[in-house]
Amino acid sequence: MEKEVKSQAGRVLKMKCPKCGKSHLFINENIWSFQKLGQVKDSCEVCQANFKPEPGFYFGAAYVSWALTVATWVSVLVALKVFNALGWIEFGFLTHPATFLLSGIGISIITFPYMFQLSRSMWASWFVK
Repeated sequence: MEKEVKSQAGRVLKMKCPKCGKSHLFINENIWSFQKLGQVKDSCEVCQANFKPEPGFYFGAAYVSWALTVATWVSVLVALKVFNALGWIEFGFLTHPATFLLSGIGISIITFPYMFQLSRSMWASWFVK
């Protein structure tokens, strides 16, 4: 058994049980393996917390995922503006839209597996006690 994660934020970020912080929330712990990517265990092996309190419970995580995606795109825009101000790149939102779109799409693709599981982990931490 793995070491207990004490803080709630640590449990969310490491995809651990919201109640005890010892067991992994997902069946497949490797986020880069797309087999069973979003499948959550039925319950915690340690404290028996129910990870699926009702059918369709994780549907609400889609709203969390949307918020994380918006935050990612805003972060990309801010980063591009900062790089422009430092003189590292030439970027203007209206003059270089392809730079913004390609950067945002690239970051979204790279972070998709983590954001997908993170949104479910956040949702579980709010409602599984």
